[in-house]
Amino acid sequence: MTAAASTALARTRESWHRLAEHVLGAGQFAAAGTIRLRPVPEGFQTVVGIDGRHVAVAGDRLVVLVADQRRSTPLTTVGAAAAFAGVIPGLTGSYPPVTSSDPDAPLTVDPEAARLLAAWYALGDLALRRFTAELGAPQEPVLWPEHLDVAVTVDAVNYGCSPGDAAIPGPYAYVGPHQPPTADPFWNAPFGAAVTADRIGSPDDAVAFFARGRAFTATAG
Repeated sequence: MTAAASTALARTRESWHRLAEHVLGAGQFAAAGTIRLRPVPEGFQTVVGIDGRHVAVAGDRLVVLVADQRRSTPLTTVGAAAAFAGVIPGLTGSYPPVTSSDPDAPLTVDPEAARLLAAWYALGDLALRRFTAELGAPQEPVLWPEHLDVAVTVDAVNYGCSPGDAAIPGPYAYVGPHQPPTADPFWNAPFGAAVTADRIGSPDDAVAFFARGRAFTATAG
């Protein structure tokens, strides 16, 4: 990835993260007491909705869905997005937000970076569904606003796909045991194990990585 593409990805991720926390998460928590979001084509959206409507981030636009009606607007600021969605901006009452709630700070979304992130979420969502189904305990993955990752938890181990963060700049898949992992080269991160997206070519690759982590934690237990 070029330096320019890396910068565009980081800015897009930060903008999506602010929207997840301070518009979608904030509105849904105020209305329904949950911050859970889910991946959808082009981005992510609310799970239970906000007073009968769903709000989604799709590329560089904010979308409001009511029944079969769809309205959208370009992403400019958190304040403008919240006003369009009909919510009060700023997540409160759930967890301390990790992004700025400044309603007037500009949102910067690169269309190509947004497509990359949406595709990563789609891959992760499918892989996690397959992984849990193969365990005989199917789950619906959750996109959590706090870390902007799509994830499940099985037997005190987190499995997920992250869009990247301060420690690992690009998208990656991870296995994170709640208890400190055993000493083994597989555990290559402070939280457990991580593998970058360039080594995950398909949902099957991600499932295999999760299954390997599952085997390591089962052996340790």
